[in-house]
Amino acid sequence: MLENPRAERRSLRLDGYKVRYWFYDVDTNPKPLLVMVHGFRGDHHGLQLVADALRDRYHVVVPDLPGFGRSESFPDDAGEDSTHSVANYVRFLREFIQALTDGTVTPDSDHGIALLGHSFGSVIAAHLAAESPRMVERLILVNPISQPALTTDNALASSIADTYYSLGSKLPFGLGDKLLRSNTATDIMSREMTTTQDPEIREYIVNQHRAYFGSYASNRVLREAYQASTEGTVAEVAPLLTMPVLLITGGKDPMGSPASQQRMAAWIRRRLTHDFPEVGHLIHYEKAPEVAEMVDQFLIGPAPEPVEIHDELPSLDLARPNTSQLTQLLPVVSRRRRR
Repeated sequence: MLENPRAERRSLRLDGYKVRYWFYDVDTNPKPLLVMVHGFRGDHHGLQLVADALRDRYHVVVPDLPGFGRSESFPDDAGEDSTHSVANYVRFLREFIQALTDGTVTPDSDHGIALLGHSFGSVIAAHLAAESPRMVERLILVNPISQPALTTDNALASSIADTYYSLGSKLPFGLGDKLLRSNTATDIMSREMTTTQDPEIREYIVNQHRAYFGSYASNRVLREAYQASTEGTVAEVAPLLTMPVLLITGGKDPMGSPASQQRMAAWIRRRLTHDFPEVGHLIHYEKAPEVAEMVDQFLIGPAPEPVEIHDELPSLDLARPNTSQLTQLLPVVSRRRRR
């Protein structure tokens, strides 16, 4: 039976709110730093199978995004900075990495880290990489969001989800909270997104979503983050990604058609791609060992050669990005090789 891996919980304070993050490691030997960003409505648990598989080769850090899991939401008195938007999550991630590395990694530093994002986390990670490329030496995007939700092949399901979150935020608090935290609704989402027939993995996914999909700070936070997750995409900043990028996609991902994934990939100059044709939006659960191995091979291997990008690029206006505890931090692209 799959079990939750053990990790060390740590915390830091940013601009008046506390961020909690989980540190996966086996020893204090110098290793590259790999930061992972989870998706909408989840927390660090969603990426822990991948993190656990890499903990002997990297310092793996997985924060709970502000307003989710054990992290506090953005302060209510912060004006525009209090909204749980893509721009503010990018600002959070930049400040988190700077604080995590004691200022070693900044927008002006000469080396960065490895950064992985899943789903909505792929949007946050990609926008940070486009905005502050020196902070990210290599970028891994798992189930990257390649198109806005309501333009997907599964637009009807997206419309139903939009109604669900809108209703949950508008109902009186008790009713709205009950609806949004409903295990019935969570189980429906789990069934819709799961493609594996492995009963152990299916049970693990259901239990994960039941346990952690309700760990958000408030209905307002959930609605704001949901809105951000349906509007932001990786595609809008794909031409601005200058570092090597690994794209891990699912052929049955309802959040992005294969055509949109391929189109987005064609806009990234230095890329490697891997598609799981029979997997949907939960690659991080269903193919965790395979993802971990792909990530490691990408990080230790040679950078992909630049290729000619697709002729039909989005306009530059649309492509604009939104704008220590680890004392032995090493540049992520080390020259190490397996013994």
